Amino acid sequence: MSVDGPLQDDAPLPSPPAAPFPPPAPLGAGFEELRAGNLGLRLAETAAEIDAAQALRYQVFYEEMGAHPDTATRASRRDRDAFDAVADHLLVLDHDLGNGAEAVVGTYRLIRRQAADRLGGFYSAAEYDLSPLLAYDGQIMELGRSCVAGAYRTRGTLQLLWRGIAAFVFRHRIDLMFGCASLHGTDLDALAPQLSYLHANHLAPPALRPRAVPERYVAMDRLPAEAMNMRAALGALPPLVKGYLRLGGFVGDGAVLDPQFNTTDVCIVVKTDLITDKYFRHYERTAGPG
Repeated sequence: MSVDGPLQDDAPLPSPPAAPFPPPAPLGAGFEELRAGNLGLRLAETAAEIDAAQALRYQVFYEEMGAHPDTATRASRRDRDAFDAVADHLLVLDHDLGNGAEAVVGTYRLIRRQAADRLGGFYSAAEYDLSPLLAYDGQIMELGRSCVAGAYRTRGTLQLLWRGIAAFVFRHRIDLMFGCASLHGTDLDALAPQLSYLHANHLAPPALRPRAVPERYVAMDRLPAEAMNMRAALGALPPLVKGYLRLGGFVGDGAVLDPQFNTTDVCIVVKTDLITDKYFRHYERTAGPG
């Protein structure tokens, strides 16, 4: 399961390997804050800021979207897992509220290949066979755990998050990014138009096509093209998914149901050389060495 919470504008973990790894770079190192009015976007710099992101994730995923917490999650009121320790956490801060953990109003989790290797694989491997992506000759990164507090779900906040992802991509020379994005609910009849639209129009090429693991595979081509209203199906997609598609994103083969989180997940794949020029030109000039 990989939950992506509302961003509005209109399994058991693998065992870590025994070999030692160097410590991660300092939190937030080398990433300058982006500003848009009172909002700022940067990487988490302290454990308290990561904790605030986990608290926000709990608020959105469990309290708002109706996910079912286990005992430990309910007690801590935090959405967290082992991958948080190796990830970079992109934060939206409202500087009217402060400059640290108290100001966190949005978050996005970024996991680079080297970080995933420290835990034996990517988070999304619980849902998808990522072999085509792992074989890709270049830097890859998983995105997930995105959410924004209700009062901040605006076009401006979403654009700020995309600017941050673009800056991170170019700083670290990421060639391919991917992640599971969630459609709300598990009613396949209700979601048939969206799933069928994605399969018909945005299926990844075979060399870059993750496939849902066999025991969780749900077919996406649920409606014939002649029975679909393509415009309506596109409009019904979550803003986050539409944002990926505008960046030239593809989807993998098969969806995955997650009853615990009341979501239906699809795997999104984006080659960063397809990111639109308005993101590319500025950050290619300003990106430092990875």
